[in-house]
Amino acid sequence: MSEQENNQERTSKESSNEKKTSLKREIMEWIIVIEIAVILAVVLNMFLIVNAVIPSASMETTIMTGDRIFGNRLAYTNHDPQRGDIVIFKYPDDETQLFIKRLIGMPGDTLEMVDGVIYINGEKLDEPYLAAIPYGDYGPITVPENAYFVMGDNRNNSADSRYWNQPFVYREKILGKAVFCYFPFRDFGKIQ
Repeated sequence: MSEQENNQERTSKESSNEKKTSLKREIMEWIIVIEIAVILAVVLNMFLIVNAVIPSASMETTIMTGDRIFGNRLAYTNHDPQRGDIVIFKYPDDETQLFIKRLIGMPGDTLEMVDGVIYINGEKLDEPYLAAIPYGDYGPITVPENAYFVMGDNRNNSADSRYWNQPFVYREKILGKAVFCYFPFRDFGKIQ
């Protein structure tokens, strides 16, 4: 073998080694990027957001069946939930399930439903978010301290506090306030 051929072979091997090293480096960079993304997603999901899928029609037309939403875990860090907030919480009868409903009764409230109309402490509750006229009677019931009474916006098709064995959602079981629908795109935007 001539010296020129040896040089070409050596150059070819060096080029091949550089390509292998470059490929290994690129693969490692991608692995690091993916690991960082996974860790970031886990941290966000544990401490900042609640990711929920709406399984039923109980909140229609505010939130539709199949919508995917984000809830803010920090929403109630500096203040208490407010009447009318849509919250994500652990279902009182089976805490392995997450539910989403609207806060209607606050701690200490006496709540009654007469012919589909909600009365809080004797005063009619204004509910512009209802799409259909609800029917039925319920109560009166007094909400305990540190607890909430929740109902779906689609009252005539909602399994909510009126029907549960344990009708109240306690403050520590509220995971976050529903704030944003991210899928499907027809519903993309802020939840009100």
